[in-house]
Amino acid sequence: MAPWQTDWHLARTALDWQLDMGVDEAICDAPISRYDLPQKRETAQTPAPAPAAAPAAPALAQAVDPVAVACQLAESASDLAALQAALAAYDHCELKLGARNLVFADGQPNARVMIVGEAPGREEDRQGKPFVGEAGQLLDRMFAAIGMGRDNPDPAKALYITNILPWRPPQNRDPSSDERAMMRPFVQRHIELVDPDILILMGRISAGTMLDTTEGITRLRGQWRKVMGRPCLPMLHPAYLLRNPPMKRHAWEDLLSLQATLRGAR
Repeated sequence: MAPWQTDWHLARTALDWQLDMGVDEAICDAPISRYDLPQKRETAQTPAPAPAAAPAAPALAQAVDPVAVACQLAESASDLAALQAALAAYDHCELKLGARNLVFADGQPNARVMIVGEAPGREEDRQGKPFVGEAGQLLDRMFAAIGMGRDNPDPAKALYITNILPWRPPQNRDPSSDERAMMRPFVQRHIELVDPDILILMGRISAGTMLDTTEGITRLRGQWRKVMGRPCLPMLHPAYLLRNPPMKRHAWEDLLSLQATLRGAR
């Protein structure tokens, strides 16, 4: 028998030594030989109860395709009011969470010319209408120079205006490719319902989204293209013109080209 098993003071000294060495927790009442085979240890111990059957793992939720949802909602809209309601009900674009208002459209739905801009800015988000800030005021002056306006009751001289995005991006940043893809079905349905003779793609984001191109707007502007079977004209965005006044001469060239096309199409 070991000395510390008969002498209390020796046993206490041995325990203090173990504490000094870092032993501060008892694992079990009896020592376990790590050299025993696993099956021997299992037979020496009380058999553990059989584990309960694990609950069946829930089926994984089917991934939602935001673009597919957008296509379904857009296609189901039979008129402009239904399309606006479908956009308001669409919850897969996070821009909606930070916007004050849904910016749907402005102008005359029977207009021959439909303008598709990029995204609302601060003033557009506040008022719930497209192109009402400083860039919008310039846009109105530009088209007034060729006798056109959003308030003109004559379809031949009227404008109908919307944007690729109905919600303002934070800090007016460029919309992501995912955001543009989600909104494109709504824009396409918007064009179908308005059924304009001519589309104006106002700015880089609008032209790139509807023409499915990465080509810069300074190269695209002034070149007549086709979108959904309709002639379309990419133009420089008024916000760009405010930052680059010398480029206004190109905008004037495009407006004259639009005017000539409208006259020739009558």
